[in-house]
Amino acid sequence: MSIPQKKTREGAPGQGPKAPDYSANDTLDLTVPADCAGQRLDQALARLLPQHSRNRLQGWIRDGRVLLAGAPVLEPRHRLWGGERLAVAAAPDERAESSAPEAIPLNVVYEDDCLLILDKPAGLVVHPGNGNWSGTLLNALLHYLPQLQAVPRAGIVHRLDKDTSGLMVVAKTLAAQTDLVRQLQARTVKRYYQALVRGELAHGGTVDAPIGRHPTQRTKMAVVRTGKPARTHYRVVEPFLGCTLVECALETGRTHQIRVHMASLGHPLVGDPVYGGGASRVPKGPPFPRQALHARRLGLVHPASGKPMLWRSALPEDMAGLIETLRMEAYEARAIADLEDDDWDEDLEGGPEIIYVHGDGEDDDELDE
Repeated sequence: MSIPQKKTREGAPGQGPKAPDYSANDTLDLTVPADCAGQRLDQALARLLPQHSRNRLQGWIRDGRVLLAGAPVLEPRHRLWGGERLAVAAAPDERAESSAPEAIPLNVVYEDDCLLILDKPAGLVVHPGNGNWSGTLLNALLHYLPQLQAVPRAGIVHRLDKDTSGLMVVAKTLAAQTDLVRQLQARTVKRYYQALVRGELAHGGTVDAPIGRHPTQRTKMAVVRTGKPARTHYRVVEPFLGCTLVECALETGRTHQIRVHMASLGHPLVGDPVYGGGASRVPKGPPFPRQALHARRLGLVHPASGKPMLWRSALPEDMAGLIETLRMEAYEARAIADLEDDDWDEDLEGGPEIIYVHGDGEDDDELDE
């Protein structure tokens, strides 16, 4: 079936009433085929414009980019009769723009011909995705090293959550990327994180529980029987009042693995808005604005030399400051508890013994003469 699709520019002669200005994007003039009668507007557009996803077309409809008889139709479920004339103002493809280089500062810890080791700040998205098509680590890498255009995902081989800080490795060549991916699969890449969790842990352990998509909340992960194998080792670094600083070592790299596994133990990460909610707040003070998780150490075998290498990263200022505050609170609480438990004077008969420091025990006034 031949479907007429005449490309024009918005406001061109013969287009009908002028559509809103979308920076001179291409406008498609379409005629709804008779056999689309009774279909929803988004269904008909998906048929007429198969190169675009249905979700994208629905977004165009809601944004007023689809005109029917010169007027925008904002409801994707609008029913068609067949034979209608549609004008579709195509929006720029954010995915195509996601690979644009951007001058975003990078904290480079180490660099050679094969590798780039970065210390990612909290708040930086690693890879473009829904709602984050620019301002990502990938955009920054393409600006820092334009040759990474030739490497899939600009050399990124593993991710950190947006609000997780710490060490990441980036491959500068396809050969190095292939080697690092194989190391991840073979579990020879060692990743150690420090996390501040709610509750007081007496000892470390291992969580061996599969992780998959949450059965009802699709934006979350969860421990589910049908999930992928996941294993996290953890040990206690320092206890506080109502919180514990732990170190976690990953054997696998599932999405949100540490956050899901620690929450499954009843110890969600401090500041985690997804898996902790109100239970993730510190006992005192304002809420911590992100999950308290930092990729502290990173170890791997160098793809070219074959030598093992290890990098360390200091805790970022926000986590370090929070831990110092918790440390002082714990110290003060222990000091108060020690004073309350100190009953030395109750064990003495006849009152405390007087010990003279100056002179021979005469009145102190004589010492001033």
